[in-house]
Amino acid sequence: MAPGHTEDVVSIFSPDKPFIIYCQKYWWSDAWEKGAYTPDYDFSRPFFTQFRELMEKTPLASLSSNYSTMINSEYSNWAGDIRNCYLVVDADYVENSAYGSGWMHVKECMDCDNIRSSELCYDSFDLEKCYRTVGSVSCKDSTDLYFSKNCTGSSNCFGCVNLRNQKYCIFNEQYSKDAYDSKLKEFQTHTHEGYTQAKSAAHGFWLRYPEKYYHGVQNVNVTGDYIYHSKNVKEGYLITDVEDSKFIALTHAKSTKDCYDYTDWGEDVQNIYESSAVGLGGNMVKFSHLIFAGIRDSEYSYWCKRSSELFGCVGITDKQYCILNRQYTKEEYFPMVEKIKKHMEKIPYTDAGGRIYKYGEFFPQEVAPFCYNESVVQEYFPLTKESAAEKNFTWRDVDPRNHVVTMQPTEVPSKITEVTDDILKQTMGCEHSGTGCNEKCTEAFRIIPQELAFYRQLGLPLPRLCPNCRHYGRLKHRNPPKLWHRMCMKEGCNNEFETTYPEDSKAIVFCETCYQQEVA
Repeated sequence: MAPGHTEDVVSIFSPDKPFIIYCQKYWWSDAWEKGAYTPDYDFSRPFFTQFRELMEKTPLASLSSNYSTMINSEYSNWAGDIRNCYLVVDADYVENSAYGSGWMHVKECMDCDNIRSSELCYDSFDLEKCYRTVGSVSCKDSTDLYFSKNCTGSSNCFGCVNLRNQKYCIFNEQYSKDAYDSKLKEFQTHTHEGYTQAKSAAHGFWLRYPEKYYHGVQNVNVTGDYIYHSKNVKEGYLITDVEDSKFIALTHAKSTKDCYDYTDWGEDVQNIYESSAVGLGGNMVKFSHLIFAGIRDSEYSYWCKRSSELFGCVGITDKQYCILNRQYTKEEYFPMVEKIKKHMEKIPYTDAGGRIYKYGEFFPQEVAPFCYNESVVQEYFPLTKESAAEKNFTWRDVDPRNHVVTMQPTEVPSKITEVTDDILKQTMGCEHSGTGCNEKCTEAFRIIPQELAFYRQLGLPLPRLCPNCRHYGRLKHRNPPKLWHRMCMKEGCNNEFETTYPEDSKAIVFCETCYQQEVA
């Protein structure tokens, strides 16, 4: 939406939000003055109240993405350098893919989460350098895996677990190439029934084998889970190439150094504190969200880039020495910032639940542009509407849907060879029907052309769950971002460790030494 005009756009902001929203093309252009609203700081009111007002009067982009690097990917968000992608989130350097999150350097993948440097993968979680891998979890450097877990350097394996440098194995049993190919046909994974049964059998088989107490490789002195190529990290989760940091999550791009309480992105950042979505060379950033492209020495800012010495700014580009978007001289800026910090101590912000926010605290949830259940936090720390209300978190009810389902799940052809291009015209009902799954079920969905081509290429049956329900199904393979103190479960071993496997988990959890003795 440009000034004086209105048009429908795909946006992460619901229509009832009190923000000025510009389409991506216009927001990223030079056709409007960024940071035009520049209020004087009011020392009679809390800082966070003034910051929220600035957010509401400063135009925001409809999507949070690096628009100039997004090609034919209008329905993707929180991404950059992607091409021909659909409903891809939290991703960089991705091509010809759909339905996924936590991707880095990925090509032609569908329905995956947290995968890196992989191609032609489907229905999988936590892969690195994998090719043509289906229904698998935590595998690395492997090719042609089906329903396998914790396998490395392996190929042509089906339903396997904890293999190293193996091939032609089915449920960990060795076969010749011809026998393997013949046996594989019996599973009928090109049919919905065959795929579902094989997947269920594999999940049951995996539980018979031990798990290493954490997921990760090539690490030195780390705690947490899903950690890769990192050193000196305490409580890191879903991270890659991180050094000398603590309480770090969801950083996938090289590299992240000397950070504390930092979530999401990475890519040549250092000295980030109590912030999220800081990337592309950020340095000395505190209490900020979604700022990038060389941002440095800034605090309490949102959606800014290529700037430095910012305090409480929104939507700033190529600026220096700004407070609430107002320009100051270098001589004015630093004394003013110190004065505001003291004011934040003297007149703090108090939210609806009575929580007090002074200088040094991240933004209150009430100041955030999204409600609790609209954000990704709902995936990691899920709450019901009632429990969110008890914590005084904002909540937004889902808009009524008016889908007209033209094909019920039971009517979807079982075999991909039976599917015609007419499927692209159908509105398919989700098997969960929007009830009971607590997975943001959309109740109905469509098959897109590149998706159909992908299923045909890999010989896979059509899904019968909507993308949201499929996504939440994959997340069940992800351990929670919390550590429990436990002891190795191998008889005779007294090693203790911190692990993300809860005490009531069905998994057999081993220390690293015992686990390495068990893997093939």
